[in-house]
This record gives sequence, structure tokens and C-alpha cells, in this order.
Amino acid sequence: MKNIKYKTTEWSNFINLTVSDNQPKPVLTVSPSWLSPGASVTLNCEVEHPSAGWRFYWYKAVHKLSDDSYNYELLPGSSSGTEQDSYMVHGQTHTAGYVCRAGRGDPVFYTQYSELKLVWSADVDPAASLTVSPDRVQHFTSDSVSLSCEGNSTEWRVRRFPEDRSLSCPSKWRMTGSTCKISTSQSSAAVYWCESGSGEFSNSVNITVHNIILVSPVRPVAEGDSVTLGCKLRKDKLVSSVFFYLNDKVIHNNSRGELSISAVSKSDEGFYKCQFSGQESAQSWMSVTAVSGTSVFPVLLIVGLVCGFILIVLIVLCCYRQSRGKIFFL
Repeated sequence: MKNIKYKTTEWSNFINLTVSDNQPKPVLTVSPSWLSPGASVTLNCEVEHPSAGWRFYWYKAVHKLSDDSYNYELLPGSSSGTEQDSYMVHGQTHTAGYVCRAGRGDPVFYTQYSELKLVWSADVDPAASLTVSPDRVQHFTSDSVSLSCEGNSTEWRVRRFPEDRSLSCPSKWRMTGSTCKISTSQSSAAVYWCESGSGEFSNSVNITVHNIILVSPVRPVAEGDSVTLGCKLRKDKLVSSVFFYLNDKVIHNNSRGELSISAVSKSDEGFYKCQFSGQESAQSWMSVTAVSGTSVFPVLLIVGLVCGFILIVLIVLCCYRQSRGKIFFL
């Protein structure tokens, strides 16, 4: 047997292969995060280093007041996961929290749950009301602000997001019943609402802290009502024109620092802000609700038709009497 000589090639480049049993954590995004009652919300779940085979699971977060944690309830149609990394929630009418996770393989390997994301809705008929005193959403630093829950349940609590170890009022704040009393600072800027142990929600208020503020109503304004928005500075006085914006478009300016709307309509709903001498307030959403009951237009139409009918009858009677040689005076 002849000796066989083997020739070897050069070494290939090295690569590092890391195997980890850590569960990846997906990132959940929601759009929009503020919406009108009955609107749709889109959820997107993104896994780091995405690859084929992932299925996505969608959950509604239900808060437990007993231990300040959440239960996760699968949303309809996602018990076996979805191939798409997005999910649509139709007709949301109140504030809600959502999380997602992904899984693949058999048996299924799951990622961690995403961080909780909240979607706030201006509920037209909330189970409770959050009242803010002073009655505005923008405040100056060191303002004293009271937040109170009013509802039928005794379990209502004021909650906030972003979290401060929990979504409830931090213990360092003075709390009386369902009322939080705070001295505002930048850390106080958050979304506040009331929530019960059964998962009911109040209206939500996005409280912000600034040196220039827009004074706007906290609660929705009914169509036909009058409303006045104001612009205030912490120290300086308003001595020149103040510009008011609706959805980033200038709609009014004056030196009084006020925007008055005599009869609000649905077209007045939107994000408002004010600007003075290069300083600009944050945006605040003003919600406008339709007034239930009979509209003015049908009433006027009916009255017009009745009057027209009576006039026609009188004209016919006049012509009839004149044709018989008699004069009829209206």
C-alpha cells in the first residue's frame, strides 16, 4: 500500500457562537396612545434579531389592586399566536393596558412579556371621574395639585404612568381616601387616572409641568358650550401678542393671552398650545362631545314646513273666496 500524503488548507476565519438560555424581551408599541372613544388601536410587537418562525401573542393587562400587579388576558384570536407582528384592537372605548410576547418551536419557547403599554381614551361615559384642582392639565413647578376619584365604588385609586415603582400614587405623597395631594415637579409629569379592582377606568389626564402653561379644560366640553383658553407665564407678564395653535396651526393671537370660543363644535377638538415671545407651552388635548337629544336643524325644518303648509292653505282659501265674488282679507 502506497503512502498517502494529505494536504491541509489554511484555517478559516473564526466566528463566535454564543448560546444563551435567557429569554429575549420584545418591544411593544401602540398607535395612537391617545384616542377618541370607539377608535382603533394598532399594536406592534418587535423581537430583537428577528427571524422566521415566531408567532405573536397579545394580552390585555387587568390590574389587581390587592397586590398592585396585573393579570394578562389573551385578546381574541391570539390563543394560538398570530403570524403577523401587529394586532388591531377595534372600537376601544376606555383606557386599557396591553402586553405582548412571542413564541416558536415545539414545545413552544416563549420570550418574556413586553413592558406594559397603556392607551388612553376620553371615555364619553366613564365609570368614575378624575377631578384635578386647580382645574387644568398644565401646571407650574411647585404648584399644589389635588387629584381625586369620584365614583360608586370604594375601591377607586388614583394611578399614574410612567410608573414610580407602581402605577399607584407613591407613598411619599399625602393621600386621603382616593385623593392624592402633590407638589408638582418635573417628576410629577405623568398620565393620571382612577382605576378600580374590577378593571374599570375613569377619564385620564396628562399632567405636565412648565414655565409657560396653557390653561385648558380637563374634562370634555359639550358642543354648543362656550370655553376660554388662557396662556400664563410663571413670573413675567404678557405684554405682546400671544399666539394660539390648534394642531400646530396658528388660529388666533392677541395681547390678552386668551382664546374664547362662544359655541364649541366638533371641529374645535384637537391639540392646543400657546406661544409668547419665543416660549411655547406644551400641547393639551381638548375633547368635544356631541350633545344628545334632538338637533336644532330638524326642529327648524319641521317648523318651516308647518308654516309653509298653513300659508298655502290660506292662499287657497283666499283664491276660492275671490272666485265666488267675495273678498277675503288675510
